[in-house]
Amino acid sequence: MSLYETVRDALRAEDPVAMATVVEVVPREEWEFPDDPGVALGAKLVVRPGHPRQGSLGHEGLDTVVARDALGALESGLSDTRHYGRRGQARRREVSVFVEAFAPPPQMVIFGAVDFTAALAKVAKILGYRVTVCDARPVFATPARFPMADEVVVDWPDRHLAKVGPDLGPRDAVCVLTHDPKFDVPAIVAALPTRVGYLGAMGSRRTNADRLARLKEAGVDEAALERLMAPVGLDIGARTPEETAISICAEIIALRVGSGSRSEVPSLRDRGGPIHRDGRGEPGPD
Repeated sequence: MSLYETVRDALRAEDPVAMATVVEVVPREEWEFPDDPGVALGAKLVVRPGHPRQGSLGHEGLDTVVARDALGALESGLSDTRHYGRRGQARRREVSVFVEAFAPPPQMVIFGAVDFTAALAKVAKILGYRVTVCDARPVFATPARFPMADEVVVDWPDRHLAKVGPDLGPRDAVCVLTHDPKFDVPAIVAALPTRVGYLGAMGSRRTNADRLARLKEAGVDEAALERLMAPVGLDIGARTPEETAISICAEIIALRVGSGSRSEVPSLRDRGGPIHRDGRGEPGPD
């Protein structure tokens, strides 16, 4: 099977795949090892998680390092041009390789079939997420209520995460929008051991304080709780479900690009005072 057929089949199956292509090679006289075989401009290497790599860039050492970096690119979902020595050495610029990452859409799993869920699912879809809504109550968790979701699951959060949790990665998000201890605590406890990049939970400061106490009673330590963004969202004064959905997605973006700690708009988790404000900007009931 050709490299292009491999990429085609992976894309059709929505499986992650990366193609690395040599886009620039410096003149041979500038190589650290000028007697090595030449690296052809346009040489390609295809990398798929769990599969043998296919193709070659011209040297085993270079193939190994680029394959590793290609897997990292699939984790982040970002394509980039990287520079290497002829044998894959770091901090050299003998060979430039464009690593094109074809990653499946990031996933957002929303627990709780509430009014805020519909708004969050809608905004997440605009941002390119594959959205799953999960609730154990079949009367609320219906496709008719959440037509914008890719999947509506009737199940308990911990049982659902036992199925999908191993596939969650740094680009994915879990949002807990229920205030019921039967749902939110098991959902958070089950999400913490996963590699999910964002874990947030909705609620007032009083609700969140009670939730944190229950999580500690369930054996969650302080280090694990640092992963939890609660109350969820950036502090933009959101009140409606749609505004809250925007604040949540903005927080996800800020954390993903590394600007959360230096943002001029802090996360609700990182400041005190009431969550909601009235129309004049004055604090409202929490």
